[in-house]
Formats: sequence, structure tokens, C-alpha cells
Amino acid sequence: MASSATKDFSRWLVVSDIDGTLNDKFRRLPDRNLKAIERFVVELGGHFTLASGRSVLSLKKHFHRLPISNTPAIVLNGAGIYDYSLEKMIHFNAINESGQEIVRKVHAKFPFLEIQICTIDHIYMVNARVFGPAIVGADKLPNKRCKKLEEVPTSAWGKVIFLGLPPIIKRVIAYAQSLNDGEVHFMSSSVVTYEMLAKDTHKGTAVKKLAEILNIEYEHTAAIGDFFNDYDMLRSVFLPAACKQAPKEIHAIVKFHACHCNQGAVADFLEYIERNY
Repeated sequence: MASSATKDFSRWLVVSDIDGTLNDKFRRLPDRNLKAIERFVVELGGHFTLASGRSVLSLKKHFHRLPISNTPAIVLNGAGIYDYSLEKMIHFNAINESGQEIVRKVHAKFPFLEIQICTIDHIYMVNARVFGPAIVGADKLPNKRCKKLEEVPTSAWGKVIFLGLPPIIKRVIAYAQSLNDGEVHFMSSSVVTYEMLAKDTHKGTAVKKLAEILNIEYEHTAAIGDFFNDYDMLRSVFLPAACKQAPKEIHAIVKFHACHCNQGAVADFLEYIERNY
């Protein structure tokens, strides 16, 4: 076997979730992770990128602190693939009219429910009160508050988020799923949020599309995550990994079990790849 110094990982793509995976539980980037990413990308030639539910602007600060400008990132939980070096969305799956009609029906059933509609470059908030303003305020994201859903433009809906207290969200989930005609994809991202994307749209399909764009074979795709919103991504790659603190259901589907995110789980994973492939 060739020594690690002569290995070439230019035909590899490694994708990481951010919070609780790349970052620790305090949302800080462990120095160990930064050094491992620098080695994998700069010295070994690998492709490393991020996959997140964040918008282009929200993800930007996390992306630019890493030496990964040669690889596009996955935004809006897979609705878009954005090339920060070109400042261009190179792939986007928009929610169609059938999906938008589901949102209208949910809004009619739960008229006081907070709803966020994320487009390519903007966030529209309906009934913005607690959850929505907290999300956009944290990253100072461009947004518009709307009193009615009809005020939201109907073009380029990438992701819709329903936000509310857990008892309300449980009712929203049951009702939204009863309306699903197969044209949309639902996912739970927390106890107070429920997300809707276009059909066959999630981090997993986006990773596959990115690998296709980069001409990387399935056997050279890898991903690491820590929660249920990473499930589809982990099931879509050859080499999936989970942080130590991930739920047992996530550990059940991965091939590598990394350390806790506070100890540098991404570095743990990249070091494993370098040793074994």
C-alpha cells in the first residue's frame, strides 16, 4: 500500500453536516477538524463540502472559513447546489404548484401557524412571531414579513418550513401528510419545525447530483452527520459515518462511528478514510 504522503484523493467527495458534526455543540469549529480538512483538500487533493438546511447566505460564513472553494455546497436541505466560487446556483429543485397548494391548505387549516418560504435568495415569513424571526435574526438574513400567504411570490420555492410548538407541529404533520400526492418530500428537522421540499429532494439526492457534476464514482462518496435530517444523505453514499452522539437509528445505517462532535468527529472520519482507502 502506498504511504499516506503519496495518496491521491482527488476522486473522492466527502460531505458533512454542520451543527453537531463539523461544529461542536457550542457551534464552534474544532481546530482538529480544520487541520484535517486542510490536509484532505490541500495536501491530498480531496473534495470536501457542506450540506445544510441553511440558505446560501447563512451557509456562506461556514463555507468560507474552510479551504473548500473548489467544491460547491448543498443548501436548503438539498433543494439547491451552490458554487461559491462562481456565486451561482448550479442546480435547483423548486416546489411545484401541487406542493404550493398543500401549503395553502395547511395555512387555511392552521391560520396562525408560522410559515417560512425559502427561495434562492430570500426568505418570506408568514405569521412571523417567535420561531421565524429567531432563525433569520441569528444570521441577519434578508427577509420579508407577510400577513398573508398570497403576498409571497410563487417562483423558486426551494423549501417551506412550518414552525410552532410541538403539539401544533404534530397536528400539522398529520394533516400535511394526508395531503401528500407524491409531489413533495416532507422531513422533521426539530420538534418545532416540519419541512417540505420538492419530490425526491433531500441532502441525499443532492449529494448524488454533486458527485455526478464532479464526475466522482459512487464508491468514492462519503458523508458524516449526527441526526435524522442526515438520514437520507447517509443512505445515499458509499461510506456513511455518524458522530458518537447521534441516535442509535443513525448509527445503525453507517459504516464508521466517529467520536463526539466536541472532539472533532470530521477529523476522525477523514483520518479513517486516509488510513483505509
